[in-house]
Amino acid sequence: MSDQDPGRYRIIAREVPTFYFIGVTTGSSSIMKVFPSWARELGRPEVAMLGVDLKLHDEAEAYRQAVAQIKFDPNSLGALVTTHKIDLYEAARDMFDFLDLHAQTCGEVSCISKRDGALEGHAKDPITSGLTLDGILGEGYFAHTGGDVLCFGSGGAATAIALCFAGKSSAADRPRRFTLVDRSPERLDRLKRMLDRRHTDVAFDYFCNDDPERNDALMQQAPEGTLVINATGMGKDLPGSPITDRGLFPRNGIAWELNYRGEIYFLRQARSQRESRNVRGEDGWVYFLHGWTQVISQVFHIEISGELFDRLAAIAKEVSR
Repeated sequence: MSDQDPGRYRIIAREVPTFYFIGVTTGSSSIMKVFPSWARELGRPEVAMLGVDLKLHDEAEAYRQAVAQIKFDPNSLGALVTTHKIDLYEAARDMFDFLDLHAQTCGEVSCISKRDGALEGHAKDPITSGLTLDGILGEGYFAHTGGDVLCFGSGGAATAIALCFAGKSSAADRPRRFTLVDRSPERLDRLKRMLDRRHTDVAFDYFCNDDPERNDALMQQAPEGTLVINATGMGKDLPGSPITDRGLFPRNGIAWELNYRGEIYFLRQARSQRESRNVRGEDGWVYFLHGWTQVISQVFHIEISGELFDRLAAIAKEVSR
């Protein structure tokens, strides 16, 4: 049997239309409570949500099995992919009939959907991160503050954020310098090759490191107003924080924790310096909302923006209390 033959995989015929969430600890996500209410609001109350928990950097066959279930089962509508976006793309990209430009550029899939029987893969993070950053920073943030960006982690989310900043049309919305830190030299090299192909005036620096004290030093060297991002998964999929409790955030800066659940220790570290260093801490709740609504929009083939997005955000807040 070929890899594209459904007989090669364990396909379960779902009795109801099913939307998948491919992650690590999906059962603890707020989406499990939120999705049924959103589905009713969107006129699709019959659609069920099902979590698929895979190990970090799982075997290629596990990713291919998850994709095959959606590809070959008529009632499997699509999926949001978190944590595994790059690994799933590398393991199963040949199984897709269409990959959008962001997926090909970023080398990741965060959204799996179907259209006229064809399996489509999309990378929504560049859109999601852009919408979220616009809300966090406002217009002209870097021109007003002179801050840089320091990002711990160089996976799918960090890649999307870097591409988002590199592509900003206004120089006032682009940082002078964007520093990426990761323990994986392969991931840093991959991202460097990708960014080297971009025509941008943003200076990208890359540090291979997993020592929290060295990360503290990088924060100390950053100018005032710098945006510091935790894109490592630490605090949700992994314990701890990329910095120590002694680390000092840049004065008058912003700390963005991409997670909204788990121990989110990085965010607590930042908020402990709200008074002493005027640090603003932002969690990943709005990022979560944009991420999910962008994928649901693609899978359900409807537009979610403006008043409808606000309505879904209000529902999520109420249901998650």
